[in-house]
This record gives sequence, C-alpha cells and structure tokens, in this order.
Amino acid sequence: MVAQIDFMYFKQRPKKILSRLVSYIFFEGRPVTTKGRFINFFLLLSFAIFKRVPQFSKITKPLFIIGIGRSGTTKLGMLMSMHKNVGFLNEPKILWHSIIPIEDVIGSYTRDGAKYRLSETDTNPEMIKIAHRLFGSYLWTVRSSRLVDKYPELVFRVPFVKEIFPDAKFIFLVRNGWDTCSSIVSWTNHNCECKGVEKHDWWGIDNRKWNLMLDELVITDDIFSNIICEVRNFSKHCDMAAVEWIITMREGVRQLARNPDCIKLIHYEDLLNKPREVLSDLLSFTELDDDPVFMNYAENVLRKSTTHAPFVMNELIRPLFEETMKNLGYPI
Repeated sequence: MVAQIDFMYFKQRPKKILSRLVSYIFFEGRPVTTKGRFINFFLLLSFAIFKRVPQFSKITKPLFIIGIGRSGTTKLGMLMSMHKNVGFLNEPKILWHSIIPIEDVIGSYTRDGAKYRLSETDTNPEMIKIAHRLFGSYLWTVRSSRLVDKYPELVFRVPFVKEIFPDAKFIFLVRNGWDTCSSIVSWTNHNCECKGVEKHDWWGIDNRKWNLMLDELVITDDIFSNIICEVRNFSKHCDMAAVEWIITMREGVRQLARNPDCIKLIHYEDLLNKPREVLSDLLSFTELDDDPVFMNYAENVLRKSTTHAPFVMNELIRPLFEETMKNLGYPI
C-alpha cells in the first residue's frame, strides 16, 4: 500500500488522501531497505529552502508517538491521521536529520557519527527556529492545525523534543514483548538486503543501530552491567530484539515517571480491544476535538492482532525480559 492508504481509508475521508500522499512523498523520506531513495536529494533541497523562509504555520501542542517499532505505532499514527485536524508524519527521519544530523542511528542519510540519546543540551536557538520552520511548512502544506509525528526512537529524546516544543505531548505505545520481538525478527528476515559489502536491515547499516544501542544505552543501564560482554556477542535477531525491547520499555517508563503530565501510556492490546474507550481518552489527553469519522474509522479497521508464542531466548536476558513484561502489566 502506498503511504499506508487502503480502501477503508479512502472510503471514510477521501480528502485525507492528498494530505497523506503529500506527507509520504515530500516530507517523510526514504530510509535504507526502501525503494525510490533518489527522492531524498530533492527533499533535502526543499528543506534547505524552508529553513530560510519565515515560519508558515505555528506548531501548537504537537503529538509524538514513541516506543519501539513493530508495536503498533504505524497503525496508531494512521488512525490519528484520519482526524480532521491532524497532519501525520510517519517516521520523518530525513526531516529530523535536517534539523540535527547526528540523530541518524540507522545511517539512512549520513554515515557520519550519530547519537541515540539526545537532551536539551543538544539544542540551540537556531536549531529550534529551524525545527519550527520545517514542521510549520509541513502543517501549512497539508492545511492541518495539529502535528502528529510517529518516530519511536524519540523515546530516548524526550527532553530534546520538549526543549524544541515545550508544549509537546507524547504517546508511549507498548505491546507484549513476545509479539513485538517476533514482529521485529519477521521484518528483518523479509527486508534484510546486501548492497555491495554493506548489510542493511533492522539494525542499521552494518549493525550501526545495534552498536550505538550497546555503547550508549545498554552499557549505562545497571541491569545489564554483569552481562554486557555477553550481550555484545549476541547475533540472533530474537535476542537482539529482546534487548532493544527491554531497554526501550525501561526508558519509556522512566520518562513517564518524570513527565506524567505530557506522556500517556497506551497498551496496543487495549487499543485493539476497546478502541472507542482508548481513543476517547486519547482525544481528551491531546485536546483534540471529537470527530465521529475518526472514531468510526478506528472501530472499522482495528482487529485483534496475531499473538506469538514465546521463542527460545538467551537465558542471560530472560529474567530481565520477564521483569519488564511484569512491570508493564503483561503475564509471564
């Protein structure tokens, strides 16, 4: 499906098709493992222009969907894109790269150094101005008043985002660890490709993302302190995915405790099983207007997802995995 658009999306609110296509073609970019990457050159040129012109639209209470990939973040983002006031960007990493190049942990847009975790000290007045101009240009282009940006890794950059957008709000979406990790493994098995001597997959170009995760996140988390050497030698996708899930969920819980007023935790399973209740609560949290078309769309497209049986996991991290599951309210 182009831009994640399906028949039901077209049927419910046809005028949203143009907004979604503009978002996909002109603002989201093409990361590694995707086709049409030639367009990135033209997007970066257009962003260079937007950086230098007055801000077109004001950014008010932007909403960021954070967590870990393969946990329903795209599905939630597409639901939000149906709202009459929302412009939705699905992982606009090229746009963020234009704001701060060191944020590219995958290596889609630069092979230079990168940082997984960003804080308020990584910003400056000029960067903040550029961010408002770029996102303001996007909202003006799609004629929307509220921004929704789905970029899971921003869970490690909440202070950074809040410094740029002080009134930002975040949805921390979580999903059962077994299902999330199984989906990551399936994705990387289907999308892994080799280009010349490089390997491109879930873990970035030649494991760039994995190595940054180890060096910045895992090594600084006390629960891994006694097994860090063994974790560095992990090569099975299921074990690597479990590490990413653990470290990401722990970070999200920490950020939620620090910022309870602007971060809302949602379980993916609740979204599927009781969409009206969850989304009504979400609209209240985000201060978005009630929208019957949006709600009707959600109730029509959300279905229970396939659950996955537990897989064989390295015994060194299984206790950490089960503890994290328990802390999020999942059975072990």
